[in-house]
Amino acid sequence: MIEFSGVSKTYRVAKRQAGMGNALKSFFSREYNLVHALRDVSFTIGDGEMVGYIGPNGAGKSTTIKIMCGVLTPDDGACTVNGRIPYRERVAHVRDIGVVFGQRSQLWWDVPVADSFELIRDIYKVKEDRYRKNLSDLSELLNLGDILQTPVRNLSLGQRMRCEIAASLLHDPGVLFLDEPTIGLDAVSKIAVRRFLRRLNEEKGTTILLTTHDMQDIEALTRRVLLIGKGRVLMDGNLAELKKHISSRKTMTAEYRGPAPALREGMELVQSGEGRIVIRFDPSEIPVSEAVTYFAQLTELTDVSVSDITAEEMAAGLYKEYDL
Repeated sequence: MIEFSGVSKTYRVAKRQAGMGNALKSFFSREYNLVHALRDVSFTIGDGEMVGYIGPNGAGKSTTIKIMCGVLTPDDGACTVNGRIPYRERVAHVRDIGVVFGQRSQLWWDVPVADSFELIRDIYKVKEDRYRKNLSDLSELLNLGDILQTPVRNLSLGQRMRCEIAASLLHDPGVLFLDEPTIGLDAVSKIAVRRFLRRLNEEKGTTILLTTHDMQDIEALTRRVLLIGKGRVLMDGNLAELKKHISSRKTMTAEYRGPAPALREGMELVQSGEGRIVIRFDPSEIPVSEAVTYFAQLTELTDVSVSDITAEEMAAGLYKEYDL
């Protein structure tokens, strides 16, 4: 269980004008800006939940993760993870959490991955039999194989991120914090990481908090989404409900043989090409079955798919609604 109650965090950031003269002046008289990263943030995440935490750059996502990890102490409010206060019980707390920062590494650059894993084993005091089993399972699920003997500096970004995720799970944490875990990965690596995270959550009941700008990660992995902006939690709800909040309209893609079908009132043309048409409509005005039947009467349909708005469209709509 993760509980955030009225948490606020403000940074004091030094500022100065460019130039050597201003640099010298700042030694004697320094000005500061106050950056309110979090303002009275509250939410609860239950055991075994996988939650997406989204928002624009500077919204406060990474600050939230760092407070949950015990790296930062909030100015006001309280945070507990599995009954512990992270920043007061750091040693006990870190034994039960795993953390992956997409832009920071916990692996040693010039040594083989296996050496880094063994050092992590010693840091967390993982018993040898447990370590061997976890390493074997993670290697199989994340397809690590021969790269365990490769120095980290020689790995591709996708290989390194799979190793980073494995490193964070060697000690069987109950909670996993992921901050941009698929940043820069190719399509194959992203799919492999997403498949692994779903399996981890389903089979071991690991609680996962995912922060990312890649809405495909959110759509593939989570059902619940927290939206943060300007340091405040603005929305907390089911992904499907948030999509409907932005737009209940459906998108239908139809492939056909023969003449291009004419649209009826209430249908909006999104894209049209030879043998393919994409339209958007409100199902409360035109039921999906009626839309498909209408096209089937006008032309020979070879394929039809109907979908809600994408997670990217949802996020863009939410950002616009809250002026983020």
